[in-house]
Formats: sequence, structure tokens, C-alpha cells
Amino acid sequence: MPWGGGRRGTRLTEGLADPGLRIVPALAGHIPALAPRVRAIDAAECRAMGRSAAGALRHGLVASAWCWTALVDGQPEAMFGLVVESVVPSVGVPWFLGSDAVWRHGRALVTIGPQVLATMHDSSALLANLVSADNFRAIRLLRRWGFAIAPEVITVGGMGFHRFASHRNQQENA
Repeated sequence: MPWGGGRRGTRLTEGLADPGLRIVPALAGHIPALAPRVRAIDAAECRAMGRSAAGALRHGLVASAWCWTALVDGQPEAMFGLVVESVVPSVGVPWFLGSDAVWRHGRALVTIGPQVLATMHDSSALLANLVSADNFRAIRLLRRWGFAIAPEVITVGGMGFHRFASHRNQQENA
């Protein structure tokens, strides 16, 4: 299954103390509800990469080995996943696009982080991508999840980005 329907993929919300947040396999039907409501900084990141929010969500859903939707009170409020860029070497590109509503469940997002990363690291030893230098909430969450954030700023599409990365061995030793 493209969304990562393995045992870990279906248990991401087990033990969450937040009944308003559920993580489910991502569906194309989630995109029309979510795309117009992604945070402004997420939409700006998408534009810098040459896509609309809807286009980035569609690409993420189709290209991802693992793809989930965060439902808040039954509404799609975020979509995230992992695009496996290369099997040898084992490199994956994690991504996350969400609305303001999902960020009101920050504690739950921090809680599921280790499970999400373990699932992603099952298929990719190195997880790496870019995050806007102005996306302070995402940078804080990435750090809490154990990602290293490079201090250098690179420009893509007129926007400043930091590289972030996590290696499987880092997570195992954390």
C-alpha cells in the first residue's frame, strides 16, 4: 500500500492523549479540504518549490512510500509522508503540510514523532529535506523530533531554506 499500511502505519495514534487528533492513511479526497487552508508559510514553501499547495499535496500522495493525514475533529488538517528518493544509498524526503488547526495539537505531534520517524527510517537510513528559514514552528518540531537543522541558509525560488536531516543511527542512539 502506498500510504504505509504496515503495522506501524496503522498504529500512529495508539496511546495519544488527544482524542481530537487522529492519523489515518492519506486519501486524494483529503486534498480539496486541506489545500486552501494550509498555513501561509507552507503555501509559500510550495510556491518556492514551483507548486501550489494542492499540487504539492497531490505529488506527495502519489510519490510517497508512506503518507498520512492528520484529522482534527474529523477534518483533514495536515498531510505528511516520505518520498523515497534513493534506495542505494538509502535516502528519503520527509514532508509535512498543515493548517493552523493541526498546530493547536502540538503536544500530540511531538508524541507521535518517534513512531513516524521509526516508520520512515524503516525504508530510509537518511531522512533529509528543506524547511523555510521563516517556518519557526516547523523548525521547532523538527528539532523535537531529533532532526539536525543546518545553520546555512540556501535560496530556492527566492525563499531562504535550511537543510534538515536525521540518520537512522542518530535516532537509535537518542
